[in-house]
Amino acid sequence: MKTTTGQKLKIGIFTAIGILILFAAVFLIGSQKNLFSSTYRVHGIFKNVGGLQVGNNVRLAGINVGVVESIEILTDTSVRVDLTINTNFQKFVKKDARLSIGTDGFIGDKLVTIAPGGATTTEAANAEQELRTIPPFDTDKLVAKATKIVDNLGILSGDMSEIVGKINSGKGSIGRLLNNDKMAKDMEHTVNEAKNTMTSVKRTTGTLNEDLKAAQSNFLLKGFFKKKQKAEQAKKDSINKARGIVDTTAKKKRKGFLGLGGKG
Repeated sequence: MKTTTGQKLKIGIFTAIGILILFAAVFLIGSQKNLFSSTYRVHGIFKNVGGLQVGNNVRLAGINVGVVESIEILTDTSVRVDLTINTNFQKFVKKDARLSIGTDGFIGDKLVTIAPGGATTTEAANAEQELRTIPPFDTDKLVAKATKIVDNLGILSGDMSEIVGKINSGKGSIGRLLNNDKMAKDMEHTVNEAKNTMTSVKRTTGTLNEDLKAAQSNFLLKGFFKKKQKAEQAKKDSINKARGIVDTTAKKKRKGFLGLGGKG
């Protein structure tokens, strides 16, 4: 079967479109991975990278500025992470910048975030410089704790269900109390008796308070009258004493007068 000119043209068009798509994909990937721009390298030492992989993004102020170039285990407690960063952003990464490992969204890929620094120095970080790091949040521990909490809640729920079942079936003191009408009535009677007793005590206490107030009032009145009587008695004693002095003086003067008259 011979290939017509129209078919050749279609094949050529599809081939050209495929090549253009391939170049566009290479360009986009290269732009994201900084394949066509000038870059420099910095690194940091982490105790745990939390699932970080080579090729993951590096972000500064929410902008992708580079990628993770390599990850190397140095010891059982230290991992070196090398970053390739676009030189256009080098002036924003200071020598006191700090690296941390985060997540792109809640369950997205891991990435490295750069806190630009500038608190202690304004000098930009040099190529191959080691930057300080912040320990990543351990999601495995969080999941383990959450799992333990859920398990404990399940156990507690089972225990509560068992207790409620026993109560509903009349087992145990509480179950017998709630399911036995006689015990419930006896309990109600006991509560009413206690209420009546408390009411009686309250009334008795009120009466006692009134009696105490009355007794206190009488005591005060008696004291007042006693003081008044003492004052009146003292007044009378003073008057009688004054009268006695006057009478004595008058008698003395009278005797003296009579004595003078006899001598004449």
